[in-house]
Amino acid sequence: MTKKESAPDCISPGPGPDATGPHTPESPSEFNRSNSLERIIDLTDEMAHLNELILMHLDSQGGFTTPEAYFATVQPVLDLLEVEIGVRYHPGMTITEIKLVVQDWIDCEMAELRRSR
Repeated sequence: MTKKESAPDCISPGPGPDATGPHTPESPSEFNRSNSLERIIDLTDEMAHLNELILMHLDSQGGFTTPEAYFATVQPVLDLLEVEIGVRYHPGMTITEIKLVVQDWIDCEMAELRRSR
């Protein structure tokens, strides 16, 4: 088991505004809150990681059966990730900071699925 899987404080407030050092609003790496979830996943390069979580959810639901069942499983996961980003977002976040938010949330969800088996 990894440290993340056994961590009782899996839901953390996320990195603070100075977690990656000083930056200015003009910084090209600053995260733009108006980005769609799809764009955020692309910017943070977390698609493979997110796909691993989706596959774990599908497996826990008996595997892929129909497109309707797939979307019924996937949509709530994406909705929860979007909420997590909204809750942990603060003005001035960089892409690196938001990547850490996404990674942490996915890792925590995966750990929870492993514990519930």
